Amino acid sequence: MDIILAGGLWLDGRAWDAVLPGLEARGHRGVPVTLPGQGDGNPTATLDDQLEAILAKVDAAADPPLVVGHSAACTLAGLTADRRPDAVAAIALIGGFPSTAGDQYAAFFPMENGGMAFPGWEPFEGPDSGDLSAEMKAEIEVRAVPVPEGVATAVVTYGDERRHTVPTFLICPEFSPKQAQEWMDSGQVPELVAQAPTLVDIDSGHWPMFSAPEALAEVLAGIADSLTPAGAPSGTAS
Repeated sequence: MDIILAGGLWLDGRAWDAVLPGLEARGHRGVPVTLPGQGDGNPTATLDDQLEAILAKVDAAADPPLVVGHSAACTLAGLTADRRPDAVAAIALIGGFPSTAGDQYAAFFPMENGGMAFPGWEPFEGPDSGDLSAEMKAEIEVRAVPVPEGVATAVVTYGDERRHTVPTFLICPEFSPKQAQEWMDSGQVPELVAQAPTLVDIDSGHWPMFSAPEALAEVLAGIADSLTPAGAPSGTAS
């Protein structure tokens, strides 16, 4: 199965390099996406541009793919399910949740010179980054690409309720499945609740593609293996 991989804020397609061999060894093809504005030299890219880049990968797949969104890109995965509910086998969300309609995509930090730069590691101290070595942190930071303002401040809109029928898996890295369930039960993540996700644990911080690539490959391959070609779950992830 094709597994389309969209990284979160500041990441380009190279973020998945260490995950790809593990997917291939398990019989799947990883398809990293360099999102417009995050590594392609286009500082004026929009959220629609990023979504179109993912949809192009979906449309090019021979069979319905698994679409993976990391962090803020969980919203892009949700938008992909909204735009292609019949063409996506499932979506997998790593360390994040699809935004609620009407919310901004990811305007979490100040905008400067038309973009939102990586803010350094201080906002991510603790469980988010505790499993990253100093070398990994330095590599991520030097490769971080400012997110275009037109991406970060875009308002999220959905149009097809059938997105809620697309099988959804929430991979829980720096938080536990129990915590995720509590957030859903309290109504904090309504779009995720509507997706009725299967909760999948992974022992990592917020960036498992760097700190635990083999474990992440195993989780993603396991999800792909649980899906029939038609996209319906044939098993459960754990």
